[in-house]
Amino acid sequence: MLLHSAGRPLVMTETPEPNPGSQEIVVKVAACGVCRTDLHVVDGELRQPKLPIIPGHEIVGHVIALGRDVDTFKLGDRVGIPWLGWTCGICSYCRNGQENLCEQARFTGYQIDGGYAERAVVDHRYCFPIPDGISDVEAAPLLCAGLIGYRAYRMAGPVRSLGLYGFGAAAHILIQVANAQGVKVFAFTRPGDTERQAFARQLGAVWAGSSDASPDEPLDAAIIFAPVGALVPLALKAVRKGGTVICAGIHMSDIPRFPYELLWGERTVRSVANLTRQDAIDFLALAPTIPVRTYPVSYPLADANRALADLRAGRVEGAAVLVVQEPAKNWIDSGKSTSFQGEEEALP
Repeated sequence: MLLHSAGRPLVMTETPEPNPGSQEIVVKVAACGVCRTDLHVVDGELRQPKLPIIPGHEIVGHVIALGRDVDTFKLGDRVGIPWLGWTCGICSYCRNGQENLCEQARFTGYQIDGGYAERAVVDHRYCFPIPDGISDVEAAPLLCAGLIGYRAYRMAGPVRSLGLYGFGAAAHILIQVANAQGVKVFAFTRPGDTERQAFARQLGAVWAGSSDASPDEPLDAAIIFAPVGALVPLALKAVRKGGTVICAGIHMSDIPRFPYELLWGERTVRSVANLTRQDAIDFLALAPTIPVRTYPVSYPLADANRALADLRAGRVEGAAVLVVQEPAKNWIDSGKSTSFQGEEEALP
């Protein structure tokens, strides 16, 4: 499903079978989550995509071809491919454990073709084994909604009470982690969204209400998943002195002016930018121990535009996931070579 220009529907297109560069693998996609970041790419709010581009960065599938220098995976392994697709490895950010801030970083479904497709090509150093005991469709949302939520949660530090503004794919995963660690979660939704509030309570929220409402007690921290800048002063008002407000989206509308007294008292506002590979390693090890459920809503690959429209309109409870189905074929044939020795690299 190819995006040719911002604001236009994706178009189903036949492309050549991909061959991996020396550090790459080819993955037969089974499922790909539909993330709000995909909406930002499709709608033109993120303005530096490779065009045309295949969106999608919550990818689960099986390895069907290996580049010559790949030694971390074998044919048939189930892997997950997240947003971070490549970093330079030599800049000050990369050397200091902040590869998520690398100026040269490239991202899946944005500068690298993603998972709204039957095949995906990825640098093997930027994908991860998927734990057993969870289906492809259930695992897909863990690779961005789960990872970004977990990174934001760790930024909040040790807390006893946590507000989640916007109760979509990321929040419904994170609430399960927080509850397992004894944190009280307060869920904030669009005004009047009683169904989403009921879903939050079902998953363990001690309070659920409109984003403009006040919780029963001051919060230690709040995480804003909705891309709405006007939520920042509301969240600041809800947290205690010394509390933290974390903006967890890659795009947000402008933050309005607000009185200094909302920030005073050593409150902090900070953002989350992308993710690191260590985030993925840590969270994918933690998720099965809870265990995290992702409540996926499945769509055929050909219905990617409908899935995006449903997400844009707030009609998805849980996480939207594209399911890739194709005629049965033995993609791992021991009688044929699926190791590639070509010199060319798709990425530097």
